[in-house]
Parts: sequence; C-alpha cells; structure tokens
Amino acid sequence: MNDVVDFRELITERFGEFEKSLNGSSPILLKSIRKEALERFSLTKFPTTKDEEWRFTNILPLLKYSFDPIVDKHELNVKDISNFKLKDSFKNHIVFVDGIFSEELSASNSLDKLVIVKNLSIACKEDQELFKKHFSKYAHFQDNAFTALNSAYIKDGAFISVPDNISVEEPILVLFISTAMNNQPLVQPRNLYITGRNSKVTFVEHYISLSSNTYFTNAVTEIVVGENTTLNHIKIQEESSSAFHISRTEIDQERDSNYESVSISLGAEISRDDISSKFNGEGGECTLNGLYLMDNTQLHDTHTMIDHAKPYCNSHEHFKGILDGKSRGVFNGKVMVRPNAQKTNAFQENNNIILSNEALVNTKPQLEIFADDVKCSHGATIGQLDDESMFYLKSRGIGEETARTILIHAFASDVVKSIKIDSIKNYLENILDQRFNKES
Repeated sequence: MNDVVDFRELITERFGEFEKSLNGSSPILLKSIRKEALERFSLTKFPTTKDEEWRFTNILPLLKYSFDPIVDKHELNVKDISNFKLKDSFKNHIVFVDGIFSEELSASNSLDKLVIVKNLSIACKEDQELFKKHFSKYAHFQDNAFTALNSAYIKDGAFISVPDNISVEEPILVLFISTAMNNQPLVQPRNLYITGRNSKVTFVEHYISLSSNTYFTNAVTEIVVGENTTLNHIKIQEESSSAFHISRTEIDQERDSNYESVSISLGAEISRDDISSKFNGEGGECTLNGLYLMDNTQLHDTHTMIDHAKPYCNSHEHFKGILDGKSRGVFNGKVMVRPNAQKTNAFQENNNIILSNEALVNTKPQLEIFADDVKCSHGATIGQLDDESMFYLKSRGIGEETARTILIHAFASDVVKSIKIDSIKNYLENILDQRFNKES
C-alpha cells in the first residue's frame, strides 16, 4: 500500500498512456471532456470526514491503494460466468468485463429494431446527435473528484436509447463483471440511458465479481426520462467484499415522467451510492427504494437528492438497512422544494435493523422547503429485531435462527416486493436465506 498522494500522481501520470491505448479512435468531444476532467481532477481534493457530505464515510482505506486506471481486456465465455444464474433470466443483456464490452456474452434479440443497445465507445461515433445532446450534461465533474476521475478516463459503458412511443416489454440487463486479474484495477463504467416521449422500459444493472481480490469500481450513470415515460431502474451491487464501489446516478425527468428505482447493496468493503433526480416539468413522479445488507466491517453510504424544481410533482423514498458484525450504514436523503414548486408531495423514510452490538448507522433525512402549498414528511428509525415477535415465533416451535430470518424477510419485504421482476425477487430472497438462516 502507498499513501494518498501516490494514487493521485499515478492517475495523472498514466493519462498519456491511456490516451495512446485508444489509438486516436475517440471523437473530439470525448477528448475535450477527458482533458478538462483531468485538469479538474488534479485540482479537486478527495472528500474527507471534514466534508459534511462525507462526514461518516472515511475513504482513506480506498485511497491507500494505487489502483491501475489502464485495465487489460480479458475475454470470458459463457462457462466462465455459469454460476451467475440471474443473467439467464434476461433475453436482452449487454455485458462488460472489467469495464470493456463483451460482444460474445451480450444479446438483444427480442428488442424493437428502433431501440438502441450498444457500448458507449461505439455510440459516441454512430449516434453522435443523441450523444452530444445528453452526454456529460447531468453528471457534472467540476466539483466531484470521483466523477472527474471517471470522466478523465472515459472508455466504455452502456448506451441505451428508447425512442418515442416505444414500450419495451422485456427488461434490459446491463451486467458488469470484474475479474480483478491484473493488479488492483480501476474499473470505470460510464452509462447513458435515454428515453423519448410516451415510452416504457426497465433497466437492470448488476455488478458482480469473479474473484475476492481488491479492485475499485467508479461508475457514473446519466438517465433521461422523457415526457410521459415510465422508466424502472434496478441496481444490484454484489462486488467482492475486498472491493470498493463508488456510484453516481443522475436522473433528468421531463413533464409527466415516472422514474422508479430500487438499489440493492450487498458487497464491497466500502460502497457509496449518490442518486439525484431533477423534475424539469410538471406532473413528474420519482420513487427511490433501497436495501443495504452489511456485515463484518463493510460500510455502505446512500446519498439521495430529489430536486422539486417544478410544481405538481410527487416523490417517494424508502431505504432500509440490515447491519451485522462491525458494519456501518449511512443514509442522507435530501429533498429540495423550490419557491415555484407548489403542490409538491414528498415522502422520505429510512429504517434500519442492527443485528449486533457493534454495528452502527448514521441517518439524516433532510427537507429544504421554499414553497408554502406542499405536503412533505420524513422519518428515520434504528432498532433491533422485535422481542415480542421473536417470542411469538419461538413459542410456535420455530427455531431462533429461522425466526430471525423470517423477521428479516418481513423487514426487507417492502423493498423486495417493489421489484416487478420475479427472477430478481427470488434471487434476493435466496440471498437473505443464505445470509441469515444459519439453521438451513
């Protein structure tokens, strides 16, 4: 391990080598963004616990590694990922191995021919009009070190475009596989999802690992939800327990749009999700649900921001945490209601169950209201499994560990049931069983 300065210097020093590895194939727009982002990265400090937004999340363990931003391409075949059964449930999937597109593992056979599903490095050349209009317009890197780092080393990711009046019946899986075969790789997916008017689609992002080695995933996703469009977005983070995962998702919502998301965080030593949505038109709906399961010394941090910039919009947030061992959970949810955003309806809640004496949660729901004709509420709870419920189940002949699992399932059910894909619901139920039912 090295100190923080070495990591920053390595990123800057290897940029020239990274550009050469692209063989001059990038459009001028991307070259310009990379250059500006690298300059910002060199000037922007990494956050510390002295920064209010990172007060409870110490990233020094991450910064002590010299993560390599130049990742070699590793070819995998179907047999290599046969243990990941969830992929088999999706007819349409685009797969990335260590952040690089894998054509062999990808398929989009049941999609309307007007729907675009491809990797970003190709889309920036073939779909320039859409790309220029939306890319890097929502996830600004000027004051965010991790977004600047991702933008400086933009190479690949998922590009999905659903045009006007298209309803995509089958969900689209975006699968990120980390092999961590080379020395402490820095994998930086950059995703852009665009929907037109009167459309409907479901995206599923799944982050998995083939090894228990240390690596760093630094992902940025930009999402445009068109007028009168419904977009469902599910993210499952299952990184190695030795890995680090920083994710930023920026959502742009147009008039009468409906964005629904579920974020599931299971892996990584340190993980953080920054999720922000902005209403750019009246009549919008935004629902953010999440579940984090932490154990041992894991730390997960969720920061959300819903910007009610227009009137007559509704938002609903419900995040739940289950923490065991010496794990840590952080939740900071902010709702901003701007002066002209009358008739806003916003609800926010964070509930946590602590299963050990050494687990800890820091939660901070926030409302900033500058309009007077609104309905806004928020709340947070931190507690242990209910003793009376445990006693009731045990009195019916149910073993303690099984009773414990039943109550954990019940606690998590609000979030799990909000997922509209049966294969994912079953997948998560099995994970809950494996983690918490020691009698099985």
